[in-house]
Amino acid sequence: MIITSNLSKKYGNKTVLNIDNLEIPKGQSFGLVGNNGAGKTTYFSLLLDLIQPSTGHIKNNEVLVHESEDWKPFTSSFIDESFLIGYLTPEEYFYFIGDLRGQNKADVNTLLSQFEDFFHGEILGQKKYLRDLSKGNQKKAGIVAALIGNPEVIILDEPFANLDPTTQIRLKGIIKDLAEKQGVTVLVSSHDLMHVTDVCERIVVLEKGEIVKDLETNAATLKELEAHFSGSELV
Repeated sequence: MIITSNLSKKYGNKTVLNIDNLEIPKGQSFGLVGNNGAGKTTYFSLLLDLIQPSTGHIKNNEVLVHESEDWKPFTSSFIDESFLIGYLTPEEYFYFIGDLRGQNKADVNTLLSQFEDFFHGEILGQKKYLRDLSKGNQKKAGIVAALIGNPEVIILDEPFANLDPTTQIRLKGIIKDLAEKQGVTVLVSSHDLMHVTDVCERIVVLEKGEIVKDLETNAATLKELEAHFSGSELV
């Protein structure tokens, strides 16, 4: 589904991302981890054509991302609150996204009804603008908006940050359901190693813009990641 080839991003003389080859098959729950500045958000920004590559390319379902917009109808994302429209209520925002993705209000309402537990009575019917919601509730709204229109690829940058424990657990269930039952390709970046190991069947570790580990998740993955980031790995 997603093929990355000879991809790099440079700012002046500084290379912030350098990935020779990375393939993410359809329906995989894929985790991207690394310290601050490792290149996680840069990779997602290139995947969403928010910035241009210095070399190489990403293909999303055979579409060259930086040359065509044909990937947009089947791809969605939530990176941060800048993706929201702060002067809209959550309902207005959901209907706006639905309109962009060919969904009428009834379609959107049907989807929203599946996330009442996730919203926990704090999003819908509150007569608040998105800009006035807490960071956690903004994130809830952004994540659910990314599910509108049955996308085949969903990209979530730090989805667990600012969420309370109950919502984190619910979100893990949502991500697992998308990948395992609906065949959606889900890409998640996170600083939380436990959460990402819980929901992703494959985890790639970035360090200074390069892939240093590519792991199929198993019972030992969390300990391996903790050892890597603590510097206690056996060499």
